Amino acid sequence: MAWVPMLRAQDAATEERFNRLAGQIEDMRSNQEALGRRLDAIAHEIESLRGKLDKPSGNFATEEDLKALAESVKEIDRKRLEDYEKIRTELKNLGRSLATSAPAAPRKSAQASVSSGSDNSPSASSEKTTATDKGFEYQVKKGDNLSLIVKAYQDNNIKVTMDQILKANPGLKPEKLRVGQKIFIPAPPS
Repeated sequence: MAWVPMLRAQDAATEERFNRLAGQIEDMRSNQEALGRRLDAIAHEIESLRGKLDKPSGNFATEEDLKALAESVKEIDRKRLEDYEKIRTELKNLGRSLATSAPAAPRKSAQASVSSGSDNSPSASSEKTTATDKGFEYQVKKGDNLSLIVKAYQDNNIKVTMDQILKANPGLKPEKLRVGQKIFIPAPPS
């Protein structure tokens, strides 16, 4: 029976090894469970990041927003062109109306512009009307001569000649016009 204590000693050593192995297995299971939880957390985080990548951050327009904007711009442009055409038509009608309805004499009154294109040319700003049916009063400016004055009035559809001005202004000498001198411009016969 000497071998009984030896068996008990072996049993105790085996049991201790068994307990140590069981402890290591338990540690491995705990580590495996911890790794599984970490993998689950990482997988969840990856899914969250994928979701964020699919949705742009900030204030970005969607494709539908861009299409709606493009349609709005087209509509605004179409209305702008319609308005342009309406304005153009109204201006043409107004021009025709003014051309046909304005009588010749009032249009050529002292308010009508008379200009030959130069700064020294006759203009209505210095004219004074004595009788709209009979003619206009013109004040001579620096650089004026009788032919320039006649041309300026003719350019504005007031058909007057140098002879008519000379007859309407007895004693007028075309070569001796003075700045500030007033000349009567006769209205053309109707």
